[in-house]
Amino acid sequence: MARSTLYTHLRIWDGHGATYRDDVDALRVDDGRIVWVGRTVDARGDAAARDMSGLTAIPGLIDAHVHMVLDPDVRDPLAQTAPDRAARVAAMERRAAEMVRAGITTARDLGGGEWLELELRDRIARGEALGPRLVCAGQPVTSPGGHCHFWGGIAADVDAAAAVIARQHERNVDLIKVMATGGTMTKGTTPRDAQFDRETLAAIVALARERGYPVAAHCHGTAGIRFAAAAGVDTIEHCSWVGDGGWGVDYDPLVAAELAARDIWVSPTVNLGWKRHQGSGSDHEKRLLANFAAMRAAGVKLAASTDAGIPNVRHADLAKTLPVFAHIAGFTNAEVLKSATSDAARAIGLGTTTGRLAEGYCADVLFVDGDPLADLDCLVAPVQVLARGAAVAAAA
Repeated sequence: MARSTLYTHLRIWDGHGATYRDDVDALRVDDGRIVWVGRTVDARGDAAARDMSGLTAIPGLIDAHVHMVLDPDVRDPLAQTAPDRAARVAAMERRAAEMVRAGITTARDLGGGEWLELELRDRIARGEALGPRLVCAGQPVTSPGGHCHFWGGIAADVDAAAAVIARQHERNVDLIKVMATGGTMTKGTTPRDAQFDRETLAAIVALARERGYPVAAHCHGTAGIRFAAAAGVDTIEHCSWVGDGGWGVDYDPLVAAELAARDIWVSPTVNLGWKRHQGSGSDHEKRLLANFAAMRAAGVKLAASTDAGIPNVRHADLAKTLPVFAHIAGFTNAEVLKSATSDAARAIGLGTTTGRLAEGYCADVLFVDGDPLADLDCLVAPVQVLARGAAVAAAA
């Protein structure tokens, strides 16, 4: 690829507006960055030109919650490490390549036990492997016997949590993840129950802040969401509002108001499996719709995420999931696209790096044949993907 490339005759959605830009139709990319957005007729310079007539350009997609180490075809988390290390690394590289070919140019990895995802992050950054830009948390801080304790981040008290965080720091993580509640993947834990009390969780967040890290909190139960909000985490993962009566039954408007007031993002991990609820008219669907409507009305910000890697949730399926997320969250197509581009970038700390088609941003671009503001399904078959300016062959 030429170091300077001019993409012309495009329809452009810049990641921010409610509709397409009617004043521009061209992008110039130099050394992996967008250096000019304007009109084809005004283009100047010696960049190699590519006529993209008939195509729409949007920012590359961002999945704010994935697990690169997890094979979605393996249900038992303890069986994930059965293949030897080389086989697991090769599988991760295949998943990363599938993601970027499907238009996912950035993803936030929220947990593994051996830091393999950090090694993959660095190989991708060096151009030695094909994949999205990765933001990685390493081993999550969890309680003894707590959710994902098998990944090694066990902390019985604040001092032990400090040691876990120090260990992640030594591995050069990008953020800290804490398991504020139990989860469905770990036997012996309960999604409803908080794993740390309010004071301990606040101390864990403070320890991460001392080292300059943002914090993501796994929260299914309302008690854990409440504690994480009070602790001032950066993102709430799942935010399932689980109470004594089950999933989604314990929505707390005061906690939602605190999330909004503290500028805490919710990463709700809506994946393709949620499609079974869409249009079902079930009580569960009604609760989901009501909870998301209430969160949005309270000013809570939502970032697209899938929890890719858990059983049957595939790493390259974000585009397929967006229509489901739009339904559940009550989004327009433009709003759900923002949640997977500029808003997701802001949520994971990359708001000035990616998620926009604007001068100075990384050239993470998805070219599609169709009108995604009218039909999200056209995102599933991108014509071309740019990841940090490099042209990637789209998925077959």
